[in-house]
Amino acid sequence: MKTIDCQTWKQDLQDFKEKTEAFYAGELDKMAYKGFSGYYGSYAQKGGKASMLRLRMTAGRVTKEKMAFTARSIREHTINRIHFTTCQTIQLHDLTKETVFDIMEKALDCGIVTMGGGGDFPRNVMCSPLTGVEKGEYFDVLPYAEAASDYLMNFLKAEKMPRKLKVCFSNSPANVPHATYRDLGFAAREDGTFDVYGAGGLGNNPKFGVKVAESVAPEKILYYIKAMWLTFRAYGNYENRGKARTRYMQDALGGAENFAKAFQEKLYEVLESGENLDLSVSEPSRTKNGDGSVAAGRRVIEQKQDGLYTVSWHPLGGQPSASTFCALSDLMQTMDGVEMRLAPDETAYIINLTGNEAKKILEVTSDGAASLFETSVSCIGASICQVGVRDSQALLASCIKAVREAKLPDGALPQIHISGCPSSCGTHQTGAIGFRGGVKMIDKKPNSAFVLYVNGQSLQGKETMGRELGTILETKIPSFLVELGKTVAESNMTFEEWNAKDAKAIDRVAAPYVKES
Repeated sequence: MKTIDCQTWKQDLQDFKEKTEAFYAGELDKMAYKGFSGYYGSYAQKGGKASMLRLRMTAGRVTKEKMAFTARSIREHTINRIHFTTCQTIQLHDLTKETVFDIMEKALDCGIVTMGGGGDFPRNVMCSPLTGVEKGEYFDVLPYAEAASDYLMNFLKAEKMPRKLKVCFSNSPANVPHATYRDLGFAAREDGTFDVYGAGGLGNNPKFGVKVAESVAPEKILYYIKAMWLTFRAYGNYENRGKARTRYMQDALGGAENFAKAFQEKLYEVLESGENLDLSVSEPSRTKNGDGSVAAGRRVIEQKQDGLYTVSWHPLGGQPSASTFCALSDLMQTMDGVEMRLAPDETAYIINLTGNEAKKILEVTSDGAASLFETSVSCIGASICQVGVRDSQALLASCIKAVREAKLPDGALPQIHISGCPSSCGTHQTGAIGFRGGVKMIDKKPNSAFVLYVNGQSLQGKETMGRELGTILETKIPSFLVELGKTVAESNMTFEEWNAKDAKAIDRVAAPYVKES
């Protein structure tokens, strides 16, 4: 297997610089630039006056070295808008073209590749964030996620790729990275092997993945990745961008069973080709031990390693302040064996801490979510994103403000998921409560609104798409959530308990808001 050196990507940077200069000079229109710049992990923001850059963090793993580089870039360029994405990357926003050039090039020296962060390419490989340290996991899937990422970089310039190719690895049925409904997902089994799912995804025409293989030896995963590419080349609709995703193959081939058969045929071709894609992977050695100090609290998680802890930190809206991010990085540099892991719900986990170290991390990250509801998920929103319909970040901020003022007890509301458009970057379709940006006509005039989804589920074996209840005016959503939270609180149950008792109770609370016109 060929592994690509990060430094080889520097050869492509001059083309990016020239096209970006042309775009900001008004010589290249926004759609032409968008089609070009996505390869480099960068897009122009709405209005065309600034850029964003997506730093790929394979499997959501942010080492101390990558933290330090990111913090240094934030300080040097006075970056004030940072976003932890639902694909486990770090986005830097409001950048000048000079800043994008500088960070993109220097990131390669730190092992951070931005190429393929957007566009028609394999995206950041995702992974259960606490794999390797989580109690109860089937096995550590991180080495396989990292090997898959290295292999997929060979496909950045391959022909006839899907519009996105999202690959992920799950360490347990918690299914945190949604392995059962990605383009290609590897779900760990208790026996140390993987079940493999393909052709899934959220957004338009959402589909749960098709199980294409069971009990796959971990060293064989790359054969399945190549088979997916060959399957899409043979059956994917790469001529229609709206349907150039693997999940459309389920319909094109006449159903899940036919897709699985087509995939198996391509897998057979790969296995019979003679190409050696076997992996030889060793679990990373972990030598850090606890020192006898202890830590406890809502954000503290005991690791499977005795005496070591993880601290969770969820910046509101997945947007950490620059000062907190940099202070956290500085603190992490003083600690051995510590790193950050990004989760698909925009939470960050700082792992491998002694009890005393955990207390220090808790203090520096005290500005994050203070309740389950405040860990809610939001895409970057229409104020930044060119294709966004509604400002999901503004909606979340107004909802958090209203819920705080109402002084609702923790647990009265669940984590909600907000997407500014149908793309489902906020994973609204499989959240307990989800909102998708839309419009509501009142007196023949369009009003800012969101479509409400309820009772989505992501647990492996229980996956469910949320039911669409209707459209609510954006201005009324905070009131709806406060009323819902008060109703739940009066029952002396958590939202999860209340909702499980009567899954249609939420419909009754939402009805007046959905019908309002």
